[in-house]
Amino acid sequence: MSSARPSTPPVRDRADACPGALQTHSAADGELARVRVPGGLLRADQLRTLGAAAVELGDGALELTSRGNVQLRGLRPGAAGELGERLAAAGLLPSDTHETARNLLSSVLSGRAGGLLDARPWVRAFDAGLCADPSLAALPGRFLATFDDGRGDVAALGGDVGLLALSRDMVSLTLAGADSGLRATPEDAVALALAATRAFLTERAEQGGRAWRLAELTDGPARVTVRVGGAPGAARVDVPAEPRVRAIGAVPQDDGRTALAAVAPLGRLTAAQLPVLADLAAEVQLTPWRGVVVPDLADGSAAAALLVEVGLVLDPGSPWTRVTACAGLPRCAKSLADVRADVTAAVVVGALPADGARQHWAGCERRCGRPGGAVVDVVATASGYRVDAPTA
Repeated sequence: MSSARPSTPPVRDRADACPGALQTHSAADGELARVRVPGGLLRADQLRTLGAAAVELGDGALELTSRGNVQLRGLRPGAAGELGERLAAAGLLPSDTHETARNLLSSVLSGRAGGLLDARPWVRAFDAGLCADPSLAALPGRFLATFDDGRGDVAALGGDVGLLALSRDMVSLTLAGADSGLRATPEDAVALALAATRAFLTERAEQGGRAWRLAELTDGPARVTVRVGGAPGAARVDVPAEPRVRAIGAVPQDDGRTALAAVAPLGRLTAAQLPVLADLAAEVQLTPWRGVVVPDLADGSAAAALLVEVGLVLDPGSPWTRVTACAGLPRCAKSLADVRADVTAAVVVGALPADGARQHWAGCERRCGRPGGAVVDVVATASGYRVDAPTA
């Protein structure tokens, strides 16, 4: 069995070409646009804008990514300009030059349920600081910033730069998913994270300017640490290798209301689901496990019935919570199989491999869309699917 991940950083012989809202990617089913949603937070009107764009310009659905972003598929040629205008009018495109760099993950339900503090102000301040700095437009589209309120969900996802609350008064700067030993107060933490982001670009330039991620640089975290603040002044804490929590189902909020954390099967929100979500709450949050949280509900049971009726999953034990897949045929010309149809059939008949363990189905060896952590890979080959055990 082959390894699901390379043991050494890849050698980058080309510039990062991650799609954006304006810089689309040509696929077999049309153009693909990726809209960055910092912290996964979407107002209801923004969700409606995205839904209308998917129906009128694309294939009618929204794809959720493992970074809490949104993709529109099947866009007709030349639709990127109109999409950009719609997104800008809805406040989803604050900077044309920085739009592919805005990969910001925030703890799910931060400020509403659990956590040591509210990470949402960090997201807003970091995003504003990033967009205001012309130099940060050079960030690769794979760069990821994480903002964890102490619950240990997004800190585990290997952000290049991150903030992890250790208490209400102390925050760790994480680099490449590990504690740097540098500390800040909650009020000063965003400035430290932005400084580390600039230091990454400086170090990247000195090492040839080709790396897509901090971990791909030689001694990247150590060198960025020195550039930002010299020697670490605190004992390092362990950052979880896997999210400590993945909110799925009904979650009691601190204010007595209820949030519903739903999984979209294969990360796809349909035209029927989008208006239901937008009607239920003033704001939703997209999750790194390709789901959506509907918060601030007075009657969680009534809303839950609506979500289940339109095909969203609220059962933590459902196999849909453990399965992801790439686009597959006919959407991707490189794929060797219609993986979405095949994995759906396996779920329906209860025939997932590896005893239903967390798994990613891929149409080729590139394994696009693979989530982080220990995941079984189910890879299409010319002679059928091969099941690869997860790496340690």
